[in-house]
Amino acid sequence: MPIQKVGVVGCGLMGSGIAQVAAQSGFPTLVREVNDVLVEKGLKGIEKNLDRLVEKGTLPAADRDAVRERLRGTTSLEDFRDADLVMEAIIEQLPAKRELYTALDAICPKHTVFASNTSSLSITEMAMFTKRPDRFVGLHFFNPVPLMKLVEVIRTIATDPAVYEEVFAFAQKLGKTAVRTSDRTGFIVNRLLVPYLLDAIRALEEGVASVEDIDNSMKLGCGHPMGPLTLLDFVGIETTYYIANVMFDEFREKRFAAPPLLKRMVHAGWHGRKTGRGFYDYSDPKNPKPLKFI
Repeated sequence: MPIQKVGVVGCGLMGSGIAQVAAQSGFPTLVREVNDVLVEKGLKGIEKNLDRLVEKGTLPAADRDAVRERLRGTTSLEDFRDADLVMEAIIEQLPAKRELYTALDAICPKHTVFASNTSSLSITEMAMFTKRPDRFVGLHFFNPVPLMKLVEVIRTIATDPAVYEEVFAFAQKLGKTAVRTSDRTGFIVNRLLVPYLLDAIRALEEGVASVEDIDNSMKLGCGHPMGPLTLLDFVGIETTYYIANVMFDEFREKRFAAPPLLKRMVHAGWHGRKTGRGFYDYSDPKNPKPLKFI
């Protein structure tokens, strides 16, 4: 069946972005959070984003109002009974995902497709939490979802080819550049990005250069929009540490092993921008200062 009605579980940073893009693309979209406070917070964030687009002249006010009409919040999974596609963007912990998919599997009709936005966990393992592994895929969006053009569409060995093609077409209807990949930890982007980020930390640990010089070298020498250590602070030190550990468990290769400095920073609570300290000090957010590690 063609995808018409869309559900999103999770209205945090990623979930709200996915819901916004789906609604902007013309799909009636239902987004769920665990309580009314989080639902309201997520929807208000989407409204602010839409208002900004109107102010910039990139979205007509009438279109903004139409998006609002297509978007609805809920705290009940029961409301996904008529969804054609349910995308999950909750915490990266398998027990929580198991609980969610077990509940959704009992609620949603047989034709409903499930998709996870996970960046590191096994799509196949999550599919096995349900009785519809043939209708289970990965849809990995990137932050911020409304701005980032890429989405990785992940198939497992059990995914029905027709289902995969339908979801791939859906991703394109969202205005994204969709890329095809299989269920291997890290998919495409993190498979290549994480070793690069970890190597930047190793270079810092080994005294190759300072935080600032490593970042400037990759920005000015390779044309990257931001250096690897700045990017680590943006993504979250603890997030990269978690993903690195998942990838190392999968592949057992040194390039995926978390450097000692990364582990120490997580233990110290230096998680990057969100905590005010990572490879940079964000006491003045508009003028972050590189910290000295060598």
